[in-house]
Amino acid sequence: MTDSNVHTENRQLQGPHGDIPVRIYTPSISRPEPVGLVWCHGGSYIYGDLDMAESDWVAASLAEAGISVVAVDYRLAPAPQWALDLGAEPGAGNSYYPVAINEIEAVLAWANTELHSQSPAGWALGGASAGGTLIAGLTLRLRDQGLAMPSRLLLVYPLLHPQLPQFSNELAAKLAATIPAPGIPLTAEGVQGLTLNYVNGDPQQLGDPYAFPGGHDLSGFPPTFILNSDVDTIRASGDAFAAELASAGVDMLTVREHGTEHGHLNEPTTVGAQRSIHRMAEWLASPWANGRAADSSSASTEASVR
Repeated sequence: MTDSNVHTENRQLQGPHGDIPVRIYTPSISRPEPVGLVWCHGGSYIYGDLDMAESDWVAASLAEAGISVVAVDYRLAPAPQWALDLGAEPGAGNSYYPVAINEIEAVLAWANTELHSQSPAGWALGGASAGGTLIAGLTLRLRDQGLAMPSRLLLVYPLLHPQLPQFSNELAAKLAATIPAPGIPLTAEGVQGLTLNYVNGDPQQLGDPYAFPGGHDLSGFPPTFILNSDVDTIRASGDAFAAELASAGVDMLTVREHGTEHGHLNEPTTVGAQRSIHRMAEWLASPWANGRAADSSSASTEASVR
């Protein structure tokens, strides 16, 4: 499939658990220093596909900005019974941790080998919400195994801890003034139910750093951009992870997208989603994100931009 700026191709890659569907977005414009991103949608570990806006629109928009993207249709977990009781759709997943991160590792290795020219400095990894869990956990595992890590890490409203960290007073006040969205509740209890389901109901696996890297040693991580939604319980995890990265000496940028709620990249026509895509594209292609800033020492930058 082709439009004026982006060529897209659906492929099936051989993976550790069977074929992995991916969609490759190749920009028609070229950057002086090409950059590529392996991108993973969210969906509470139980939903999502290559056609949802958080996957297709995000990938196509980044490709229009000259960034090559490989979107991954990783295997999902089944919906837990408590979510079905709340009216959630059953979904089609039947896989638990660590299946999804095994598949994403295979796609990243394939991109670094077969599409090396589209990102010579190494492919970045990006993910939204539950996709952020997966890519951060994989990055930690690659570090510990002494394998090549992604060149950059892009985390969008990510969930990185098995339980939500304590809300700041500012976040708590915003949440108290907001009517909860329908669907699976992203309360502390709801999130803990989803994370426990992701590890097949085994509480001991909640402490596995490759399942949930938040709260563990993050030294040696690549440059990382955390883009949080504003009025979002999950922001507590993104904020805590940003602090953990800074404490570990990782080059890090965090932005709170003003006026947005969790999953705002699934609403492409909104101002918040458009701003976020612009930020993501600019950061991915920036010399600082590629580790070539004039000051190569570790730095932590925090911003809340309206």
